[in-house]
Amino acid sequence: MLRALAVDDERPSLEELLYLLNADPRIGTAEGAGDATEALRRINRALESGPGGPEAIDVVFLDIQMPGLDGLDLARLLTGFAQPPLVVFVTAHEDFAVQAFDLKAVDYVLKPVRKERLAEAIRRAVELTGSAPRIPVHEPDPDHIPVELGGVTRFVAVDDITHVEAQGDYARLHTDRGSHLVRIPLSTLEERWRSRGFVRIHRRHLVALRHVGELRLDAGTVSVVVGGEELQVSRRHARELRDLLMRRP
Repeated sequence: MLRALAVDDERPSLEELLYLLNADPRIGTAEGAGDATEALRRINRALESGPGGPEAIDVVFLDIQMPGLDGLDLARLLTGFAQPPLVVFVTAHEDFAVQAFDLKAVDYVLKPVRKERLAEAIRRAVELTGSAPRIPVHEPDPDHIPVELGGVTRFVAVDDITHVEAQGDYARLHTDRGSHLVRIPLSTLEERWRSRGFVRIHRRHLVALRHVGELRLDAGTVSVVVGGEELQVSRRHARELRDLLMRRP
C-alpha cells in the first residue's frame, strides 16, 4: 500500500487528484499540499520518520507550474536526499517531459487526469517500491503505438513513423503529420521494430527503411533523407544501412 502526497496549487485539481488516488486500492494514504514549500516541509518530516515510520511518503504526485518553488525545482531538491520518495509529475503541460525524466520521474501524467492513466502511474510506483507483485501489462496492437496528447490517447500506425529520435528516457516518433513523445527508450523500440524495417543509423536515431528517400555521400560523411529531414549516419552503421537499402524491395 503506497503512501502518497499530492501537490497542486489549484484546489479543484488537488481535490480531484486526491479523490482518484483514494479510489485506487493500492494507495494506503493520500495527503494533499497546496504548494511546493508546504510539500517540502511534509517530505522533510517523512524523511526524518524513516521509510517505515508513521510519517513516511512513498510517492509524490507533483504539479509543475506553481507560484514560487515549482514542481521541477522541488524534484531537483529531492534528488539531493539519500532516500527521496518517488515522483510522478501531473501537469497540463507536455513541454517539460524531457526535463522531468532527466530528474528520474516515475511517470508524466497529463491533465485532465484519467483514472486509467493514473492507475498506470501507480502501477509503476508500486513496482519500484516493491509494494506488490508485478502486474502484467498486455502489449497493445503491434501495428500501432499509443501516444498521449492533452490527456487523450491516440494510436499511431507504426507504418506511418518515418524515424525515431532519442530524448533521454523518451523517444520522439516522427510522422508526416507531426511528432509524438513516448516514454520508451530508443533501444527498446530498436529491438521491437527491427523486424518491421527500422534500423539504427546513429546513437540518437532509428529510421524506417521504407521511408528513406535518399542516401547521400559527401566528403566521407553519410546521411539519409527521411520524412523530408536529413539525418547523419554514423560510420559504424553506414555499411549495414547501405546494404539494407540496396536489398530493399
